[in-house]
Amino acid sequence: MAPRPARPAPPPGAPAKRPPARTLLFVCSLSLSLTYLCYSLLGGPGALPFPLALQEPPSPPPSAPRAPRAPGGTAAAREPGAPDDEPAAPAGGDRGGAASTADYGERRLPQALIIGVKKGGTRALLEALRAHPAVRAVGVEPHFFDRNYDKGLDWYRNVMPKTVDGQITMEKTPSYFVTNEAPQRIHSMSRDTKLIVVVRDPVTRAISDYTQTLSKKPDIPTFEVLAFKNRTLGLIDASWSAIRIGIYALHLQSWLRYFRLAQIHLVSGERLIVDPAGEMAKVQDFLGLTRVVTEKHFYFNKTKGFPCLRKPEDSSTPRCLGKSKGRTHPPIDPDVLLRLRKFYKPFNMMFYQMTGQDFQWEQEEGDK
Repeated sequence: MAPRPARPAPPPGAPAKRPPARTLLFVCSLSLSLTYLCYSLLGGPGALPFPLALQEPPSPPPSAPRAPRAPGGTAAAREPGAPDDEPAAPAGGDRGGAASTADYGERRLPQALIIGVKKGGTRALLEALRAHPAVRAVGVEPHFFDRNYDKGLDWYRNVMPKTVDGQITMEKTPSYFVTNEAPQRIHSMSRDTKLIVVVRDPVTRAISDYTQTLSKKPDIPTFEVLAFKNRTLGLIDASWSAIRIGIYALHLQSWLRYFRLAQIHLVSGERLIVDPAGEMAKVQDFLGLTRVVTEKHFYFNKTKGFPCLRKPEDSSTPRCLGKSKGRTHPPIDPDVLLRLRKFYKPFNMMFYQMTGQDFQWEQEEGDK
């Protein structure tokens, strides 16, 4: 048998062939898993559950099952100590928005979802999007893909606002990002769904999460007590939801098993505050919308420390988010902050590598 001819060498100056996305995801999974393993061995039993098999993630099933129907089903219980900002949306609930549509059109399943993260700036993003005439969004969080999935897609569709041709139906539920079943369930509804995730410095996000819980449960232990399994050894308790949510690389891997990275748009929570118009321009581009929401829609409120919305065509008082937003954070021991930043750093680096974006949270650390 004649030997197989050798492959011709690429011409001089040709760009190097990039590794396939699946290979890159495998490498990221391997690195993240090893990081988890090392931390688990240091922390002993229960320090961190080992979340990932060291193998290439499987392809999504060709035809995933539809959401089961069970009218009147019971929603899953909320996690103690981590209340959400919004109640679950009842059928026929609040569907209003800045760009109101008359009572015609039809209810459709959402084409885009804001899936996370809690205390990242999702409410501010949703309110800014609702100022766009081509966006119709549910005002409260439906929690369909985590708590109300047993109620079926008909229930979910009935929660949505009515839309006409040319409008996008949206909703936001930040807990989807950290719900294991959510990626497959959303893919089952539509593999073309566009996903938006607002991310924020995980240390600041954890403190904001704790601050929200503290406002509702003033008798809970201090942040320092909850953040550590063993403070003397410096072992962070990554099973605490306020800490675990900020391990973005871990959660993103679950979504990349079902959705291409191009379907997931990441919004910087920090830039959403200092440059809301710039972030909104990128979000509108991602959704295929004309850039209607611009600088004219925002006014920076120095008291609250974040932008407020206003209609550019009138001179009415800017509409700011409620008093539950922009709470003053309690003082945290600087040593605790330093240990948290060291804990998050390898996960942040992996997240930057997976997404191709550097959010510069470590640079902010040096500026403080």
